[in-house]
Amino acid sequence: MFSRARRIAIPFAGLVAVGLAAGLVSGSSASATAPSDVVSRNATTPAEQAVQFWTPDRIKQATDYDGNLDVSSKGVRGGTQSPDGPPGSVPPIGEEKTKPVKSKHVNLPNTVGRVFFTLPRTNPRNPKNWRYCSASSVQSKYRNLVATSAHCVYDTKHNTFYDNWIFIPSYWDGDKVWEGKAPYGIYAAKTFNAHDDFVVKEDYDYDYAFVNVYNGIKIDWGKDPRGLWKPTVKNVGRLGDNVGGQGFTWNRPTKLNVFSFGYPAGEHPDGDRPYTGRTMKWCYGKTKPMPEARKYNLQEHIGFKCSFTAGASGGPFIYNYKSKSRTGYLVGVNSVAWDTDGNDRFDHISSPYFNTDTYKVYKAAANRWTGNMPRP
Repeated sequence: MFSRARRIAIPFAGLVAVGLAAGLVSGSSASATAPSDVVSRNATTPAEQAVQFWTPDRIKQATDYDGNLDVSSKGVRGGTQSPDGPPGSVPPIGEEKTKPVKSKHVNLPNTVGRVFFTLPRTNPRNPKNWRYCSASSVQSKYRNLVATSAHCVYDTKHNTFYDNWIFIPSYWDGDKVWEGKAPYGIYAAKTFNAHDDFVVKEDYDYDYAFVNVYNGIKIDWGKDPRGLWKPTVKNVGRLGDNVGGQGFTWNRPTKLNVFSFGYPAGEHPDGDRPYTGRTMKWCYGKTKPMPEARKYNLQEHIGFKCSFTAGASGGPFIYNYKSKSRTGYLVGVNSVAWDTDGNDRFDHISSPYFNTDTYKVYKAAANRWTGNMPRP
């Protein structure tokens, strides 16, 4: 439950290209060993099982969100965000050699969607154990990478990664998602990649993760004579080929104009619920260093004014977003929602500052191959 007497933070959620040639991230191969501070684990739930688990009824009932924090930001000093090396960037899919084009409208990115998962070591058929977050496709060698918050892939209570994890880009209208509302397919997790300091220390300065997903599938759900759901499956190929992928950038200034996208649905501390989670929402503003929150080892977040609530966790902070191409550069992920003035309304969102440590996790993930998932 939220504390209403304190300032509150809860987790919800001009570029130089580095290490890229013809749109491929250079460096270690897909089979190379990741750095010691990068935790990479294959999903314990078989992909075909995860896809079959999320029937239309369960998608509709998955109304619980990521976990929450309750920390005070009153009377603490500012954060210690600063680059730990030279800035770098990897361009979005399709824009490796193109010039940016300005647009006056805000078109929602096809790359952003919702992820669904179940709590580990619990009864997966119990709706109380169903969760969802937001996420986005991001550039990678094999066009199979999803960026989100680490608390949207790893359960710190059970010290393991979540089960039945799938990503649906351009998700819209939850009760009809299986009736043509998942236009680009469904993508099941193969490998989770996170930073050791989040997995071991629960340090929210490292609340980011990159998930390699199998090639997508589309499902035509029908019912058999007994009234049970029966799927017809079609392979639709790689995530990045279908929706594109945002670029990636790190060690940028702490003050940047960014868009944030996500699927908020939770309550404000005062109980008001302005969002439903059924459609994508966006905020725009200029980031700044956020205060530290020692209870969660949080010292290096950047944030800006936005009233997103739980459910938006994992959605992207996008710098230099171009509405015409619907792409820009991932410079953060929705991690924490803040009530900075104590009026029981969330008024800021924040992300871990993306530095060289973030790039290490991204690079390890961006070179992993997945391919087709086993057919359900």
